[in-house]
Amino acid sequence: MYVGTLSFDLLLGDVHSLKQKRSVVRPIVAELQRKYAVSVAEVGEQDLHRRSCIGLAAVSGDPGHLTDVLDRCERLVAARPEVELLSVRRRFHGEDDT
Repeated sequence: MYVGTLSFDLLLGDVHSLKQKRSVVRPIVAELQRKYAVSVAEVGEQDLHRRSCIGLAAVSGDPGHLTDVLDRCERLVAARPEVELLSVRRRFHGEDDT
């Protein structure tokens, strides 16, 4: 079993309230869940209206497939025009990890 995680640090564009922030973050979370069947949620910076941290996790029996899914998820978030992707942290846990 292989587990991969991504943490996205995002700067939101023209957002002036937490309500506007939700209208930007929710569609990104929903699209990742729908397209790639991954677990994803906003996991940080909930009280700041121009910043967001989104966490994502996926599990697979094939490390190549898992890497491909994580790459696709990262490209999807990076391509969104309403956010600036400041950083991505990727972690990969395999059967050999203790």
